[in-house]
Amino acid sequence: MKKIILIISFFVFTSVHAEMSDGDKAKAWDCTGIYMANYFLPPGEEFEYKMKEKSISTVKVLKAYALEVGIPEKDWDEGVNKAVDKHYGSKYDKAKTDQCHSFVEALIPNGAERVKKVIQTLY
Repeated sequence: MKKIILIISFFVFTSVHAEMSDGDKAKAWDCTGIYMANYFLPPGEEFEYKMKEKSISTVKVLKAYALEVGIPEKDWDEGVNKAVDKHYGSKYDKAKTDQCHSFVEALIPNGAERVKKVIQTLY
């Protein structure tokens, strides 16, 4: 019985960590930096408020997903901080933002729906 539990635990543990590769983490961090730059646009930048809502909501969904798949919060936050430093103060780039939306929707099961739910809780 112990062997069965150990084997099941091994498969659950490895499948959880297999859901976000190093490349996916790097892209997720980069997108988080882009989203945070969108949220804190420099003065004079034009934007739609809906874009800011979606950006900050997607950041929350990405972090929640990273924690779900077993990435330690400290590691996630360190990667986010580096990405934010890289992108903070940049101008809004619709093409990059749209690529990030597509990436998140492909990476996270029900990603688009999860983002919509978070947007609805902002008010």
